Amino acid sequence: MTWTSAFGRVCGVLLKTIVRWLALTKVNPNVLTFMGLVVNAWAAFFFGYATAENQQRMFFYAGLIIIASGFFDLVDGEVARAQNRVTRFGAFFDSVVDRYSDEAQFFGLLLFYARGGKFFYIVLTAFVMISAIMVSYTRARAESLIGSCRVGFMERPERLVLVIIGALFNSMAPVLWIIAVLSTITVIHRIHYTWARTNGPEAGKTGQAA
Repeated sequence: MTWTSAFGRVCGVLLKTIVRWLALTKVNPNVLTFMGLVVNAWAAFFFGYATAENQQRMFFYAGLIIIASGFFDLVDGEVARAQNRVTRFGAFFDSVVDRYSDEAQFFGLLLFYARGGKFFYIVLTAFVMISAIMVSYTRARAESLIGSCRVGFMERPERLVLVIIGALFNSMAPVLWIIAVLSTITVIHRIHYTWARTNGPEAGKTGQAA
């Protein structure tokens, strides 16, 4: 057994222990989901109120907080399964809260650039906010028509990793560019993929309502 597999096994046991304890407390899994949003709002605060003098430190703290928020992403679904409380609404609520969490982070960055008078990065961050929503929307809308649309690279986990890297290493500007470009490519890919599927043999069976 390698040390990495041993570490993974220890983490797995620890996670199961935490999930079991949370399940015994009968905490509502949706509360855990919402707590993830609260923690991300805290990260947004550190982004938004950073200054030129303390930017590196504040962004580093924000990155650590975003990492911590991942705990709730890990346990909410597991707790729901342990309590036999998996519902369609829970999945819907989790998806909605994820969108708010993403936008909270970018709103904090938007506030940071606005306070610094950096117009170009205000526009770039606003574009990233829109593109993040469109990545999610194009998949959801496509799947209402064609069943599955998992194409494209820039999903939420990739965005989170990039934002964490940008925050911890104080390199947010290039990260925003990467997210903007790859998100746009993902949206275009999904549009083309859906067009190809809706203009094939099954095209006549798909709806056209917005």
